[in-house]
Amino acid sequence: MLLVRRSAVGFGGVARWGLRCLCSGDAAGRYRDTVLLPRTDFPMRVNGPNLLEREIQIQQKCGFDQLYTWQREKKAKKEYCLHDGPPYANGDPHVGHALNKILKDIRNRFEVLRGRQVHYVPGWDCHGLPIELKALGDLGTNELSPLEIRQKAREFAERAISRQRAAFQRWGVMADWENCYYTFDGKYEAAQLKVFQEMHNKVREVFPVQHTELEYNPEHVSRALYITFPLLTLPAELAAKAESWARVSALIWTTQPWTIPANQAVCYMPKVQYSVVKRADNEQLLLVASERINSLASILKTNLESLATFTGSDLKGGVCQHPTIPSKQVPLLPANHVTMTKGTGLVHTAPAYGMEDYSVATHFNLPVECMVDEEGRFTELAVPELQKKSVMTEGNATVISMLQAAGSVVKEEDCVHSYPYDWRTKQPVVIRASKQWFINTASLKDKAKDALQKMRVIPESARSSLLAMLDRRTYWCISRQRSWGVPIPVFYHKETGEPLLNKHSVTHIAKVFSEKGSDSWWTEPAETFLTPEVLQKSKAGAVSDYVRGEDVLDIWFDSGASWAAVLPESDPRADSYVEGKDQVGGWFQSSLLTSVAVRNKAPYKALVVHGFAVSERGEKMSKSVGNVIDPDVVINGGKDLSVSPPYGADVLRWWVAESNVFSEVQIGPNTLNAAKDSINKLRNTLRFLLGNLQGFDPRSQAVDPKQIHYIDQFMLHVLREFSMKVTDAYSEFNNGRVIRLLQSFITRDLSNFYFSIIKDRLYCDPEDSLGRRSCQTVLEEILDGVSRSIAPVLPHLAEEVYLHSPGHDEGDTLFRSGWIKTSSVWRRPGLEEAVEGACAIRDSFLSSIPGRNAAEYELIIAIEPGLFFELMESLQEEPTSTCSQLTELMMASRTTLASSLPRDLPSDAITSTGTFLINLEGGVIREESAYIVAAMPTSLSHCPRCRRYTSDEPDCLCPRCQTVLENAK
Repeated sequence: MLLVRRSAVGFGGVARWGLRCLCSGDAAGRYRDTVLLPRTDFPMRVNGPNLLEREIQIQQKCGFDQLYTWQREKKAKKEYCLHDGPPYANGDPHVGHALNKILKDIRNRFEVLRGRQVHYVPGWDCHGLPIELKALGDLGTNELSPLEIRQKAREFAERAISRQRAAFQRWGVMADWENCYYTFDGKYEAAQLKVFQEMHNKVREVFPVQHTELEYNPEHVSRALYITFPLLTLPAELAAKAESWARVSALIWTTQPWTIPANQAVCYMPKVQYSVVKRADNEQLLLVASERINSLASILKTNLESLATFTGSDLKGGVCQHPTIPSKQVPLLPANHVTMTKGTGLVHTAPAYGMEDYSVATHFNLPVECMVDEEGRFTELAVPELQKKSVMTEGNATVISMLQAAGSVVKEEDCVHSYPYDWRTKQPVVIRASKQWFINTASLKDKAKDALQKMRVIPESARSSLLAMLDRRTYWCISRQRSWGVPIPVFYHKETGEPLLNKHSVTHIAKVFSEKGSDSWWTEPAETFLTPEVLQKSKAGAVSDYVRGEDVLDIWFDSGASWAAVLPESDPRADSYVEGKDQVGGWFQSSLLTSVAVRNKAPYKALVVHGFAVSERGEKMSKSVGNVIDPDVVINGGKDLSVSPPYGADVLRWWVAESNVFSEVQIGPNTLNAAKDSINKLRNTLRFLLGNLQGFDPRSQAVDPKQIHYIDQFMLHVLREFSMKVTDAYSEFNNGRVIRLLQSFITRDLSNFYFSIIKDRLYCDPEDSLGRRSCQTVLEEILDGVSRSIAPVLPHLAEEVYLHSPGHDEGDTLFRSGWIKTSSVWRRPGLEEAVEGACAIRDSFLSSIPGRNAAEYELIIAIEPGLFFELMESLQEEPTSTCSQLTELMMASRTTLASSLPRDLPSDAITSTGTFLINLEGGVIREESAYIVAAMPTSLSHCPRCRRYTSDEPDCLCPRCQTVLENAK
């Protein structure tokens, strides 16, 4: 690549055009009209309302809304499918939406540009409790029918979708916005039911409800009890030591006494030490964990004497008496969820009221007795004195009284601890087992994990999180007791409760949903779904024997089946799923599990996991804190434009592209201002390019590659390297690297090097000269390459530049004309070495005259005969020249190329030395050559037209300028 170069013009100076750099005084007026200064009506800056109006005009004029359909109809050899994870239709668009949608759109636009046919269908997740609650507001559900609830929820979701869709379009997101997918659409629901039916052999009933709609209150206060469970059968290890002991009781601690009637076991940790201790105050014998003895002695305010100690595994075979049901016996069982931080080291286990307890019951085949109804009251399964009492209030108090009467309470205390609350009502809830539909994921895990191991994950660090989340998921509860959702297509026999659900019934119900929507589950009679043909094929009785189910599917099943409803039928497998890290245990997983279950393969080939949008301080955005960034305000400005100016959509898109999206993505005024400044600098560079291409038509005036100047050819080589790196970066979802490459290319290769060298040739050579047309040919390629490289990120700016660019017909748009066009011809042998060798010499020269004007010096460059000398000769054929390519690179007055320095160097000559390593043919040709540069104040005079020191006489035109003006007469 290029060596270090000195800059004659900084980045910001590219667009500061004017005669001050060419003419001055009276001479300036004399030759002003003879200099070919840049001319363009492309504005340097567009701010405020003008910016917003300009972006909308570009969207309309360049057919943003038609681009997706156009590229779908165009023939292409390859397709790129990015499946849109549906955002939740429950509110206004936010910066999280912007981060996600723009990140996807950058990739989609890149794929369209490079000629692939993009499959991208935006969608919305439309069901679920949050939408239902927001739609109902303070109405509640008691007075409304399921259909009324569904109608209100649908209308709320549709309004949210309308607002979000309008925002996504304004951000420039490419899609067919008239043909999106919605999880409440009948055809989508039908596809979802087909997935459900195909998974039915993996779906079973009865599972505890998951805590998906809960929050936890750390200040909840419970009446906690220490309770004894008398040991009826001592474990064999204890029995040998217990001949002289009185009765031993297992001591447990619970913050939920109301769960004791449903107890089925007492659990211990197998590898922990346990002891039988004797109380000093009443000689009661208690079984507890050894490491809890000191703490318990303090709590019970008595000494505890250890009589025997043994390992937890020695407790196997022990049986306890239930404290409130004397006739009931419960076993001592091992469990890994037992902890030693609180309590006694022994855990009361009620499988109907907790996930961990339920897991123990599943493993040891224990009964699951749920004595609590949907209102949180004891049912008829409980003893008469508990029935119909609220478990959290009077029911809990009654259980405590029963335990006290049985002499089982050792200690009562108030306990402040974390407890689940309903996030809407802020009231404590009861976790209970209920009839549910669930998927046993154990049979799917190995296939799912194997699929995850084989696919691409960006960033790679997210793979372990995906596997860990999958490992932790034992079951998936897919039923919900709500009205707003897709009904589970099941009928139950009125007498036996047996479900009627098979491929015949589900296929027919899916057909009805496709035609009439899932509201038909409530509006249509049962005969619509259980037709005589369905009943006959199902070998079922009369339709009057059945009642339809009332549960709906979990929204994660809704969205997780989207691959079946949305992806192309030819290959329903997306190239990429791109979502936030919260979907690691959400949509990524639900999509994987449903697809693996039905098709034995993942629905995606690659996963891209991005972070969350946070404030500039790295804080989570919160309305109460006041740090929320509204994307609508970012684009259109806020109430006070001096505080919240309008930035437009491209600034929002630049923010996404420039950020490291694989960690937390910061946004705020400083970030947005920096993005605006970066775009303005880029805009100035593009304006410089456009200004110097005024009147140039690459279709008829471009120079043949063989005739292009070496320096110009070298820039084509640099452009090709840049385009290849940009292409790779976009392919890796590494948009931040695209931005860095772009800024480096513009600052280092263009502004600091190429632009500073070519201005004289552009402004002062004859308009149709080979040198100027050579330069314009390359500038047009650079303009085209830079415009296309930024197009996926800044489509509005890219299309605006294209509207001003030469070489295409009216009505053409950048996005319909392909990716960066480069040629292997641009990489010529020796070209890179020739220019970089000259740059090395130039660096030595400029370093020898710090702070002085290179144009006031003439040079003698001495190189011993050899390959390096020949390369320099390709830049300057004659021994001495004021207008050779070598002199242009040196930015000097005149350059002499020789094999050695003359003996009579002026006394004011400044010499510098250096070496340059030539490496050709992949290292086959390697030659290190030394050079000497002698810099002397030039004897030539200042030309009043080009301002170079190339004139033979003071105040006279140099030979080049004189020829130009004579030929122009």
